[in-house]
Amino acid sequence: MTRRTLLGILGIASFQLFGGVACESTDAESKSPRPTTQPQEGKAVKVKVLNRKGELVGPLEMPKVQKTDEQWKAQLTPAQYRIARAKGTEAAFCGTLLDNHKEGVYACICCGLPLFSSNSKFNSGTGWPSFFQPIASQNVIEHADNAYGMERKEILCARCDCPLGHVFDDAPRPTGLRFCVTSESLKFTDSDKLATLADPAAENAAPATQPVKR
Repeated sequence: MTRRTLLGILGIASFQLFGGVACESTDAESKSPRPTTQPQEGKAVKVKVLNRKGELVGPLEMPKVQKTDEQWKAQLTPAQYRIARAKGTEAAFCGTLLDNHKEGVYACICCGLPLFSSNSKFNSGTGWPSFFQPIASQNVIEHADNAYGMERKEILCARCDCPLGHVFDDAPRPTGLRFCVTSESLKFTDSDKLATLADPAAENAAPATQPVKR
């Protein structure tokens, strides 16, 4: 059995484990199992952001994006809130970005922080968008996740704590890591429109790298 076949089986098993019998949300899925906390003042993070030329700059220190549940609900669609704030489950093979093969950048649906580039996306066969590395190590943080009787590493957006998915060490190339991400946590921007992701804090900052390779 090949690694990809095994990953595909694991993806289907996860699909069944979490009750993903259909792509549409059920009444149970629509509830908010783990609501977000209220904003706390004084927190800051160091992350890399894009400038108008599509270059990564930083890391730059900036405040964490923190909002109340009511504010997030007003900003996001019900499906986005259920996944990206309340840590709901996205059914395998149903995410809108799973089969996206365009060149560009995947940013956080909640705060717009660039998270992954299309040149690190690969087909893991698991049913969720998969990447072998983030666009910048500072932009994605890891937390221990022991839910459902499993020991996993949850990944979140460093700027707003948006739940993204999990990271596993079972990928074949080139890092050996698989950042397994839910589509509802991401917003894709085409490579010719990266200027729309430019952060105001990047205007006077020197590029940290060459323009993002996609």
